[in-house]
Amino acid sequence: MIDLSNARILISNDDGIDAPGIKLLEQLARQFSDDVWVIAPSMEQSGAGHSLTLRRPLRIHKRDDRHYAVDGTPTDCILLGLQQIMRDTPPDIVFSGINRGGNLGEDVTYSGTIAAAMEATLLNVPAIAFSQYFSGEMINWTTAEKHLNDVTKALVEATWPKGVLINVNFPEQEAQGGARVRVSTQGQRQIGDHIAERHDPRGEPYYWIGAILSDLPEDPNADLRVIEQGDISVTPISLDFTHYETHEKLTKAFT
Repeated sequence: MIDLSNARILISNDDGIDAPGIKLLEQLARQFSDDVWVIAPSMEQSGAGHSLTLRRPLRIHKRDDRHYAVDGTPTDCILLGLQQIMRDTPPDIVFSGINRGGNLGEDVTYSGTIAAAMEATLLNVPAIAFSQYFSGEMINWTTAEKHLNDVTKALVEATWPKGVLINVNFPEQEAQGGARVRVSTQGQRQIGDHIAERHDPRGEPYYWIGAILSDLPEDPNADLRVIEQGDISVTPISLDFTHYETHEKLTKAFT
């Protein structure tokens, strides 16, 4: 089990190093330990997914001894952080976030916040991704600020295996009587992306991918439902994408 009071904590995100969510996360992490590092994208990288920058050089901008901005993706940040910036002083745990908006259901496949935690997990460093859900124009960080440290302590005490990251989402408004922590499954929306077609001054069409139009899943334990009900969603995400039932079926088919 990780001793958070003596832990070296690495923080990253996909909203950029100057985003309010990462500043709040650093503030909360410092309630655990004084040994907190921030290595994050220099600009917003929302929707970057688990992508690496391979076709151009990356630059690291050192702001001070423990704050670094990388002109790349969240995955780049963790890779450079662990194998370059912190190679002689590796972190004990990685926190990613706090993302501006939820990372629920299929979001995990697009999310740079999840990707940072995923890269850390691949490199054998325990990782937790944090997101604050909101539905209006203004985001309220209150729920995350109130509950994040207690959730983190409980997770660290419980432990989780290698090859698994933890995805935590905080609701916009707490349920009546207060938000409960509920261990949820990754939900699946009935999805339809809103794509707007426009024309530029030359009459050429262009397309803008807008908000995802969706219906919530029926499963009451799905992360999407948990957040809708005003509770805190904690979902363990496995990096092993193998579908074992189909694996067994195909093995018999090719035997």
